[in-house]
Amino acid sequence: MSQIEAPKILLYSRLRRSPYFYASRKHGPKMYSVYNHTYHPRHYGDPVEEYWELVNGVTLWDVGVERQIEITGPDAFDFTNMLVPRDLGKCDVGQCKYVFITAPDGGILNDPVLLRLEENRFWLSLADSDIELWARGVAVNSGMDVEVREIDVNPVQVQGPKSKDVMIELFGEDITQVPYYYLREYDLDGLRVAVSRTGYTAELGYEIYCYEASKNGEALWAKVLEAGEPHGLAVIGPCHIKRIEAGILALGPGCDIWYDVNPYEVDMGYEWMVDLDQEADFIGKEALRRIKDEGVSRKLVGLEIGGDGLGSYNDGSMIDVMPAFSDGKQIGKVTSACWSPRLEKNIGFAFVPMSHTELGTEVEVESPVSGRVEATVVERPFVDPKKEVPGQEVAAGEAARSTSAS
Repeated sequence: MSQIEAPKILLYSRLRRSPYFYASRKHGPKMYSVYNHTYHPRHYGDPVEEYWELVNGVTLWDVGVERQIEITGPDAFDFTNMLVPRDLGKCDVGQCKYVFITAPDGGILNDPVLLRLEENRFWLSLADSDIELWARGVAVNSGMDVEVREIDVNPVQVQGPKSKDVMIELFGEDITQVPYYYLREYDLDGLRVAVSRTGYTAELGYEIYCYEASKNGEALWAKVLEAGEPHGLAVIGPCHIKRIEAGILALGPGCDIWYDVNPYEVDMGYEWMVDLDQEADFIGKEALRRIKDEGVSRKLVGLEIGGDGLGSYNDGSMIDVMPAFSDGKQIGKVTSACWSPRLEKNIGFAFVPMSHTELGTEVEVESPVSGRVEATVVERPFVDPKKEVPGQEVAAGEAARSTSAS
């Protein structure tokens, strides 16, 4: 029996479609996956070409799979603060935070972007797990006056160094005043939207959250396309080459983080990510305090990996983790890996024992294209470790002048 290397994904009504599903289909996606029970276009033909469009220009992504769980009510602040290890007392209205949602044992259930729209109104912009069900379950016996629900709000991402030019076309110079990881609400020709300066790229970028997205999503998509045309906007899928270069994690079984991984194992247990000194008794606090005191037995490290090019991760080239070895024995696993066109080498993340985390440590990896190859522990992120690119100061500049002139 012959094996079909790239079987099709079934399109049918049992799975959800994002509000941008039909609009993005017009651009010819070549591969879908399922994310949050929703079809997600992964690329439109050439992930490497899409990578260069992102790092050199401006791109539009259908990320309607990022479901928004809204938490409201008189106790919404205290309830939301109980879900995450970060101190939300340090999150202003109009600010966003990258957060972990932790289980009682300290494991990571989700790593959403949290948006605080009002004193007692929060959105959790979800990665791929059912946090609405978790939050509803926590709320049932919490004794708190809160409402947890999925709302009809879904984002698109506009990412890349020219993203500000497109956003100025859409929202005027005011958009340049939105700081990194902050948000503002706008009326875009009758469409109510919230815009955050966030994204899955570590490039300059924005997410546009469309209210009543099931009705207005295609209209928003068309407006972004029109604004982007003079700037060479390209429609692409999530660029995993860029997110791996940037040290950005992927959540899911077999990925960089999942329920059996805690924040200290992914080397993100700093005070800004897990605040054990805060007054709030968040879920998993005692477990994480114990884990921090006792230390962890493994960590997620960066690797440079030998052998032939590994592909782009989202092209079907990495259908499973890659075993990591030392002295002939398996010691860990590579959870994300790709060929970086900019660095001209294979890079990735791997869980290895603490004895193998020192920079320069040599291990071996079972590559799906080259067999057993050498790999070296290196710093991550691989590119722009201080996040200077996404956090850069944005000025209107030439784009604003061209907009006002038109």
